[in-house]
Order: sequence, then C-alpha cells, then structure tokens
Amino acid sequence: MKSLFLIIGAPGSGKTTDAEIIAEQNENIAHYSTGELLRSEIKSGSKLGLIINKRMSAGELVPVEVALDTITKAINNSTCNTILIDGYPRSFEQMMGLDSILKNEKNITLKSVIEVVVSKETAMNRVLGRNRGADDNIEVFNNRMKVYTEPLKSIQDFYNSKSKLHKISGEENIKDVVKQMNQFINTHSS
Repeated sequence: MKSLFLIIGAPGSGKTTDAEIIAEQNENIAHYSTGELLRSEIKSGSKLGLIINKRMSAGELVPVEVALDTITKAINNSTCNTILIDGYPRSFEQMMGLDSILKNEKNITLKSVIEVVVSKETAMNRVLGRNRGADDNIEVFNNRMKVYTEPLKSIQDFYNSKSKLHKISGEENIKDVVKQMNQFINTHSS
C-alpha cells in the first residue's frame, strides 16, 4: 500500500524544495513535482508538450486529464511506499478528478494534504528572485497567484471535511519547515 501526501502552496511557498529535501533524506519516500513532470514533457518536444507549454507560459493550468495522467503514472511507477506530490491539486476539477481515481485505487491511500502557507509578499519575492524562466515575471506571478487562490477555499474545505488538511508555515527558515513536514509525514505514512 502506497501512502500519498499532496503538498499545496502558493508559487514560491517552498513546497517543491521542502519535498525534494525530505525525499533525499528518506530512501523510501519519492517526490514528484507536478510542475517538473510537466516541464519534462515540454522538453521532450511532444505534441502534448506544446499544449502544456502554451498553458504554463501564460500561468494557466494544464487540462485536468493531462495532470491526472502525469501524476497517476508517477505514483504507479514509483518503487517507494510513500509518495509526495507537490503542486496538486490546483483546481476543484483536479481535486475531484484525483478523488475519483483514488476511490478506485486499492494500492494508494491519500494520507494528507499539506498546505505550505506563506504571505503573497514572501511568495512574490521568492518567485521573482529565482529567475527560473519565462514564467518568473510579475504578470505571470500575479496570474499564477490568482489561479492558486481562487479555488483554494473549496480545496481547503473539501480536505478539511475529510480531516486530511494539515497546514505548515512556510515563512520559517527552510530547515525548520522541512523538519516539521518530515515529522508529520513520517508519523502519518504508516
């Protein structure tokens, strides 16, 4: 049985870095960043990659089926029993799509959705400071924040109703955030 943890947070919240460090420190934990999985598809030059690139360059979400397919493949292909996926779900449709898939999956249990909480100012300073590519500018950042915050309450309410939402402050230094998240995951993964 695989234990699944979804990690959500604003662009620049640190969710990907936190999850990467935790996976590096624990050999039985795999980490997948939705953004990185999608960027890999873009780099492949496939037709699907072109569709993804067009959406991501504008700060928009990729089609739900594309995101679900990408995530499901990553989970099923993993040799680890604990899976961290960051950046998902980012819409009500993505959340409901994943919930529907997980209801039929006998081998995967959603343990928790961890929300890494940061202020808009912290998120903006981090994103604009990393200069990772064309999607790291103020206009795209503002659109990505809007895309993140619009469905957030419905996502929080849904997972709260299932007692699956756990919030961690991402404002702390990275070492403290990783320590808190790692302890939570290790306590809830069995």
